[in-house]
Amino acid sequence: MPRIFALVDCNNFYVSCERVFNPGLRNIPVVVLSNNDGCVIARSNEAKTLGIPMGAPAFKFRNIFSQHNVKTFSSNYSLYGDMSARVMNSLSSMVPDMEVYSIDEAFLLLNNLPEEPEKFARKIRKNVLKWVGIPTSIGIGSTKTLAKIANRFAKKHPEHGGVLNLKDNPDASAYLAQTPVEDIWGIGRKHSLFLKSYNIRNALDLSNQTRDWIKSKMTVTGLQTLMEIQGIPCLSLEDSFVPNKSIISSRSFGQCVHSIDQLKESIACYVTRSAEKLRTQKSVCSNIMVFIHTDKFKKNDSLYSCSHQARLPFPTDCPSDLIKYAWEILEKIYKPDHEYKKAGVMLSGLEPGNRMQMTFFTPPRNQRIKKRKVMEVMDRINLRWGKNTLKPAAAGTEKPWKMERKQLSPRYTTCWKELPEAKAGSLELPD
Repeated sequence: MPRIFALVDCNNFYVSCERVFNPGLRNIPVVVLSNNDGCVIARSNEAKTLGIPMGAPAFKFRNIFSQHNVKTFSSNYSLYGDMSARVMNSLSSMVPDMEVYSIDEAFLLLNNLPEEPEKFARKIRKNVLKWVGIPTSIGIGSTKTLAKIANRFAKKHPEHGGVLNLKDNPDASAYLAQTPVEDIWGIGRKHSLFLKSYNIRNALDLSNQTRDWIKSKMTVTGLQTLMEIQGIPCLSLEDSFVPNKSIISSRSFGQCVHSIDQLKESIACYVTRSAEKLRTQKSVCSNIMVFIHTDKFKKNDSLYSCSHQARLPFPTDCPSDLIKYAWEILEKIYKPDHEYKKAGVMLSGLEPGNRMQMTFFTPPRNQRIKKRKVMEVMDRINLRWGKNTLKPAAAGTEKPWKMERKQLSPRYTTCWKELPEAKAGSLELPD
């Protein structure tokens, strides 16, 4: 039976999350900024109309922000992550076969449904907006790549009402002809330039090429893309959890750091965050790397960048163990008389915690059990009361180095102290 794929994409997701709890932001230009309030990473349609590009440095557009009353927000990842989970839970309650593709995208399989696919997709949009408050666009096609193309038109062209179905669509060729080759899912910059050199400029042009020629020029990956555009599914839903092979945690500092003590605090924070991700996927790590950088844009400071990796004496997911070895690395690579702008850690050599290889230095079983219980309690408390409610003392309390988020909105859904308040007004009943 031919498969029917749908791609659900949240519209201007970060901005939409801010608007759910602040209706005053509707119909006005809004942008969300990256770490340290550096660059634009999300824009409302009104902001796009003003010509504010994605990735624009915020300081270069301050005059435009002021002139057009553009509302700017620091990135609120706690809010966005929770709202994403709510959207995905809503989708999974309506469709059994689903792949979470990114924080704001999910592929669905629309076979064996009681309704026609486009009608059901409109019901999905309506329910997600009602249940979560997030607007979405949905593209439908016989392959994941065609669903991606359909979604692009559903999002950019209001006449489709947020849904476009390319399966058995008599105008499918016209939509392919309007899709530049560089906008095709799976076609990178190098391949798009190559295809254009052969006058292959859009998805329709690509669909008319022979499979042997594409395979010889673009390998099996290019062949899969061609077949997907021709309506032959090569990519299925990926519904199984694939653990990360490495975990990185790093940030640029809000202000430069001089002392090794402050660097140690930041490294301890990043290790704690990485260890939490490690435990979430039930893994342990065998290697840890620490890196530090000075500000490459600061002309009056000598540049310095260094990293070092060490193999741990035993696999672990315990933050206290990892902090100890991370600090040892930091002391080796730290140089005084520098202003450091960024630091981070990477955990690698990941393996399942229940199948880890023991070493001569692995702590006794009773010690491992004790540490495990402490971490389980810490994780439960942080899950219940919010991140960093409990954390290693090494991570410190005052963080002058922490990333700047001067325009941060409340964590409406994940912090008890920041829950939105509803004020009831007086209601006069008729006689």
